[in-house]
Amino acid sequence: MVSHRRVTQSGLARSTRATVLSAALATAAAGLGAAPAGAEPRDTAVTARAKVDGLYAQAERATQLYDQADERAGRLRREVTDAQDGVARSQEHINQMRGALGALAGAQYRAGAINPTLALLLSSDPDSYLDKAVALEQIGDYRAGQLHRFQQARRRLVQQRADADHKLAELRQSRTEVARHKRTVEDKLARARSLLEALPSAQRARYDEVSRSDDRDEMPALGVLPTSGRAAAAVLAARSAVGRPYVWGANGPSGFDCSGLMQWAYAHAGVALPRTSQEQRYAGQRIPLSQARPGDLVVYRSDASHVAMYVGNGQVVHAPHPGATVRYDPVGMMPVSSVTRV
Repeated sequence: MVSHRRVTQSGLARSTRATVLSAALATAAAGLGAAPAGAEPRDTAVTARAKVDGLYAQAERATQLYDQADERAGRLRREVTDAQDGVARSQEHINQMRGALGALAGAQYRAGAINPTLALLLSSDPDSYLDKAVALEQIGDYRAGQLHRFQQARRRLVQQRADADHKLAELRQSRTEVARHKRTVEDKLARARSLLEALPSAQRARYDEVSRSDDRDEMPALGVLPTSGRAAAAVLAARSAVGRPYVWGANGPSGFDCSGLMQWAYAHAGVALPRTSQEQRYAGQRIPLSQARPGDLVVYRSDASHVAMYVGNGQVVHAPHPGATVRYDPVGMMPVSSVTRV
């Protein structure tokens, strides 16, 4: 029996917990000494917190673009491999057809080297010769059919090679996009870390303490039941991931980004969700937040750059941001843009 030290929230009212960190840092900001070197006077603990949160949000948007590009690159890699295998099989088939046609052509040349009328007159067995002549004519018809099929196979091979080259070019472009989005994410995270490290040690410790909020790994009561067996299975999977680290671009099992956690959890329910939060918001029926049930996907921000799973009693489970672990938070921790029932 799991005990619940947290006071459960009534319904889905927007929680004020999301403001705890800002309030704490605002109080401490009054005692903040000189600003870090190169920083503006307004770069207090509060403004640093706002900048860090903004950089995390930008990194999350870039992470979703990275996930999308990486998934596309993986799909293209498989398609390129299949296309190249198809080209190899077609080339082997054409080589076999070329050999068979060569053998037929040689046989006809040898059989047709003597004038047919003279060959008939010189033949010791005219009836046998006539039978052979009919067979040679049939072989000629067969050869014509083989030539036609050979030409078709060659045209298909040319098209297959063109398709394979096109997919390979797409793959190279997609890899470039993956690398570009990766650099963007790493740049945003590096800037966030620099801002945090520039804070005085006491303020940084307070930031870490409130951001971590150790009680957020407690399992909230469901309050209401999931709408389906697959939703229940997804909730159980997501809850089992609590405490595992946020790893951008990851979809489990040892680490997750926000959409990776949703994809992994629903995979345990036999449901294949799309990779990104932007795609996941369209993965089912859109419902009002007031009707959310455990297992529903809660998508945040107008650009749908973050996603969590509703688990009941006004709580969601999600992978928040780098440096944090999968945890429970109030559903109103940031602006909700949509809720999707898978």
